[in-house]
Amino acid sequence: MTNALRIHPQDSVVTVLHDVAAGSSIELGDGALPTPVVVREAIPFGHKVAIRAIASGEHVIKYGASIGVAVVDIQPGEHVHLHNLRSVRGAA
Repeated sequence: MTNALRIHPQDSVVTVLHDVAAGSSIELGDGALPTPVVVREAIPFGHKVAIRAIASGEHVIKYGASIGVAVVDIQPGEHVHLHNLRSVRGAA
């Protein structure tokens, strides 16, 4: 069952389509993930999950563009939100 949406093939995160429990696998419905991604913690509807490792200081990609910079290393299956992402939108 599809439980997440990837907008662009280069995205490093996906958006979950409903609440996803810890231990669940991310399912895009197209089989396009090169390796299975298991959610490490409960992810609320509409939030982002890393689908690959993202190093601290690396841009987080959604919509095929940067939405911010990781402030810590982020592992596949981890929630990506304000606690580990610094927005670059509107930054001078």
